Amino acid sequence: MAPSHSTSGLRPDRFDRDGRDQLIDVRDLRAALPGIRRLRHWAHQALAVRPGESAVDIGSGSGSEVLTFADAVGADGTAVGVEPDPDLLAAAERRAHQAGSAARFLPGDAYNLPLSNDSFDVALCERVFQHLTAPQRAVGEIARVLRPGGRVVVMDSDWGTAIVHPGDRHVVRQVIETLISGTTDPFAGRRLPGLLTQAGLVIDDVGSHALVQEHSVGAGALVARVSAMAVARGSITEQQREQLLADLEAGARTGDIHLSVTIFAVLAHKPE
Repeated sequence: MAPSHSTSGLRPDRFDRDGRDQLIDVRDLRAALPGIRRLRHWAHQALAVRPGESAVDIGSGSGSEVLTFADAVGADGTAVGVEPDPDLLAAAERRAHQAGSAARFLPGDAYNLPLSNDSFDVALCERVFQHLTAPQRAVGEIARVLRPGGRVVVMDSDWGTAIVHPGDRHVVRQVIETLISGTTDPFAGRRLPGLLTQAGLVIDDVGSHALVQEHSVGAGALVARVSAMAVARGSITEQQREQLLADLEAGARTGDIHLSVTIFAVLAHKPE
């Protein structure tokens, strides 16, 4: 299995106002968008939405995947996006109006979906769980709104898989640990199958895809920010930080650079 996927406008407080991670933002992964698009493509193929079905995207952002659902379900189906950010909701509604799409958008979060029990054939939830303090509640909501036989794809990053090369191994390790400690659920990706199983769903497929930052970006905004936080918490010195950034910039010039994180994707269904 080779997943594919994408999101825009994600904010640390978007799904859980108790979550305090200030580090992860989709804009930091902008250079990896081709990989995200591949993940999304896999998700739509795996879900295989049919005309007349009902589909929901939980944490729908600016609405792109809901519009894709709307095209797939046709005039007799339903495509809904649930999103807590009012600005993103407004942007998604404008996008749907401009496209002449029947996609609809509702305010709500992963803990309290504004949807009836057993009401959807298909659900998608992308990079939401890393921001949640109570993922069991969210996966319970997914199981609640799916009809018997309904399918879901849940995807999320696992920051324990982060790779930063080149650089002193001790310094890199401290920077990655700073990133992990500043994320609400940094290991969300690896936990998805267990969470879905505990909610009574049946796992059909599990895959992964490494999002690799384009080498010309160099250290990038995320490493620059997290390394500064590592200095602030006393994990590394400013001199070590400057050397790391210099090593990465040199690696970008020679092609000897690799920055990536792995996203895991799980396809599951609700038993009949």
